[in-house]
Amino acid sequence: MERFAVKSAPSSRNRSKTALYVTPQDRVSEFGSELHEDGGKLFCTSCNVVLNHVRKSAINDHLKSKTHTKRKAEFEEQNVRKKQRTLTASLQCNSAAQPEKSSVVQDFVKMCLEANIPLEKADHPSVRAFLSRHVKNGSSIPKSEQLRKAYLPDGHDNENQLINTEDR
Repeated sequence: MERFAVKSAPSSRNRSKTALYVTPQDRVSEFGSELHEDGGKLFCTSCNVVLNHVRKSAINDHLKSKTHTKRKAEFEEQNVRKKQRTLTASLQCNSAAQPEKSSVVQDFVKMCLEANIPLEKADHPSVRAFLSRHVKNGSSIPKSEQLRKAYLPDGHDNENQLINTEDR
């Protein structure tokens, strides 16, 4: 019957020493510019590694390590400050640029229709090079086949509306 006896609560000596209610943002405010938070994860800014935000000792050990001090020195030599981001944050950024890309492509198709330029001319290498160099989001303009399938019906409908309004 000893196996089924109720045991007492563990003593305070055996409890884990993790901070249960500490967020990555709390650690960022505590350690300053050494760390940054993105998507609920704590990153070392100079090393671009994910750190355990629950244990302060793990963060202190990382900040005192030889690899961190070496990478921090390299990071400070560079002028560009790159911060690692989570995948969800990157996807949100890409979805914000999607409407702008669509408007550039629609404007390009409309310009080709109004100037009587065949859409096949967009496939020429010199046109591609010009668009990618001189037009914002110009490299995102698809080839002529996709322009015809995806964007020409919209442009064609708009042209018919323009012709109908000009006739009146």
